[in-house]
Amino acid sequence: MNTLLTRARRRVTLRTAGAISVLLLIMGALVYSVMVGQQDAAARREVRAGVERASITSPPPCLWLVEAEGDTLRRSPGAPEALPWRAGIRAVARDGGTRVDRVELGGLDYLVRTERRGDVIRQAALDLRYQVSERRRLLHTLIAAEFVALLAAVLIAHLIACRAIAPLGEALARQRRFTEDVSHELRTPLARLHTRAQLVSIRLRRGELPLEDVDRLVTGTRELGEVVDDLLLSDRLRRPVDLATLAQDLAEAESPRAEARGVTIEVHRENGPTVVSGAAPALRRVLSALVDNALTHTAPGGRITITLASAADRVSLTVADDGVGLAPGDPARLFTRHVTESSGYGLGLALVKEVVDGHDGILTVAGAPGEGAVFTVSLPADAARGRAASVPARAAGG
Repeated sequence: MNTLLTRARRRVTLRTAGAISVLLLIMGALVYSVMVGQQDAAARREVRAGVERASITSPPPCLWLVEAEGDTLRRSPGAPEALPWRAGIRAVARDGGTRVDRVELGGLDYLVRTERRGDVIRQAALDLRYQVSERRRLLHTLIAAEFVALLAAVLIAHLIACRAIAPLGEALARQRRFTEDVSHELRTPLARLHTRAQLVSIRLRRGELPLEDVDRLVTGTRELGEVVDDLLLSDRLRRPVDLATLAQDLAEAESPRAEARGVTIEVHRENGPTVVSGAAPALRRVLSALVDNALTHTAPGGRITITLASAADRVSLTVADDGVGLAPGDPARLFTRHVTESSGYGLGLALVKEVVDGHDGILTVAGAPGEGAVFTVSLPADAARGRAASVPARAAGG
């Protein structure tokens, strides 16, 4: 996914920078063209005014005048040796028209206007070296500006690309996260269903009629559907949920797996009601993940204890085991995604933390190597817990 996002970001950057660069090039070419046009128009006006009104003895700066009358040739004082442009004088003398030409004389560019004024042919030559110099300076300035603008365009395009691709990256991350959550959340219910189906198959082959196991199988399929619904629904309906009922049902559901591993699951309920307000499927997944984690880390002959208690306005649910325990530093990493695989704790506990946080609860863990682990979930008690205590968890799950 990161490679695809990098390619998309690079592509957007290049296209955006290219578009900005082309726009800047067009603007630079337009500025240069306007300046050249204005210079040319000004030069034509100047040579025309020089031919019509300027004095040959004191012409304007950079303008030289020549008058040809028969074989007599008069020039402005200090005129360059390359002037006059004799080809223009001969052409006007021959056809009597007016010529405006840009010519190179003596290594310099001139704009030359030649026309007949009565018996005299007048020629005005404007030195274009300063205009050429200005054009070069403008061109160099535009090139430098284009280079700086190109760097700025790349930076701006990169920022635009990052902002444009960010929602896509977030969407892909959410999709990947949702896929991981679904795969993890379905793994335990499916394993439980598989175990129950195996028991039903074995007992059927023996000629038994395992009604209780069939009922549990039906319950497991319903719970699996609730997990899917809970993962797909964005707005989860909160109702009174009795955690004691959830714990008892889960202990019964996990008993086949626990017996197969040689592990005992016990449920203890202490004083007070154990009703909270929440989504029953989500809270069932919390308890299921904690018990599944305890089963994974408890050796044969071990014991898992689920304890429920209430105090003040909170209800606590504790899952304790006498398994391998926790290594130093594990508690700080248990609830982080994808960083605890080496310690044996994976995505499930991260999902537990998210659900507990979503229910305004507190999740704590304690343990030491060889002394087991204790996970405690503390949730706010339901405001109408006296009335809701009688509401079973299955009904709360809707």
